[in-house]
Amino acid sequence: MPATIRDVASLAGVSVATVSRLVNRSGKVRDDTAARVQAAIEALGFRPSAVGRNLSTSQTRSLGVVIPSLTNPVFADAVAGINEEARARDYTLMFTATNYDRAEEQGIVDAFLAYRVDGLILTVADPDNSPVLDLLEREGVPYVLIYNQPNARGRPTVTVDNVAAGREAAEALVKLGHRRLGMVAGRFSASDRALARRDGFLTGARAAGCPDPLVLEVDFVDLNAEEALRPLYGRRGEAPSALFCSNDLLAMAVVGALGRLGLNVPDDVSVMGFDGLAIGTQLHPTLATIVQPSREMGRAATAQLLDRLSGEVPLRTVTLPHSLRLGESAGPAAKPSPTELRDSPAFENEET
Repeated sequence: MPATIRDVASLAGVSVATVSRLVNRSGKVRDDTAARVQAAIEALGFRPSAVGRNLSTSQTRSLGVVIPSLTNPVFADAVAGINEEARARDYTLMFTATNYDRAEEQGIVDAFLAYRVDGLILTVADPDNSPVLDLLEREGVPYVLIYNQPNARGRPTVTVDNVAAGREAAEALVKLGHRRLGMVAGRFSASDRALARRDGFLTGARAAGCPDPLVLEVDFVDLNAEEALRPLYGRRGEAPSALFCSNDLLAMAVVGALGRLGLNVPDDVSVMGFDGLAIGTQLHPTLATIVQPSREMGRAATAQLLDRLSGEVPLRTVTLPHSLRLGESAGPAAKPSPTELRDSPAFENEET
């Protein structure tokens, strides 16, 4: 059971009002008294944000937003949707990014709670095993996940079906004649979305009778696609003829890296991303991708959270539809030479 403001006051030998004045800086407290209260707070592991919540039922009309990256436009689209809905209801936002670092999540959420935000919208690395979500649930702080696709029941989210989308990516590439498939993904430990997309992609490839796709994990932040791909495309007959990337930024980096390695997209290698970034339509070749409605996801997550704060509806999981945008970067598979066909894993599987 978390410590209460009364526990702090009792241990320090002061009144609840004294603890309130110190923590909220709403009045003067003698130095010796302040030292006793601070010692009691530390001994009990009491959270200043929880003090504020126990002292008053008033709301700050502010929301905390935690996203993995400020540089990926997909999250900017979501924040734009969050902001639209929040401003329409007279709420302000505080937001920051974790840079895909799980260790950053705890400190960021602690800071938001210290500022007494009324609720949070966040994307975490692993929603099924998240100390941050455990903390919010213990303290009764409403939250809605965005993009995450937790297996744990009771953890509300607004997302797309990442597994189904990954499967559809494989099916689309197979329909273009590709059998040697591969995937370039960000670290699965930092993104449950990438992991779900991989699972769907593998399922789709297996259902089509293809060999298991080769999966490459790369760093979301310190990305070096050329270094990751160079060993693979030194042996053209064995390398994938089509690559599915766990997000559009990775896909764009992969297209550039393949070009520097002397390969043409899509004549030599097809590339498909995930997110549906608008900039993908301005590239040459235009980017094939799975489109998720990020702006609408942001609005839906915010509307649900604010409805909950108003006492109207329980929080729940909402799955929005995705779509396939088959751009120029995904084309028909080139016909393999007799040598490539004889030496390929797919040929060996067909022989047995």
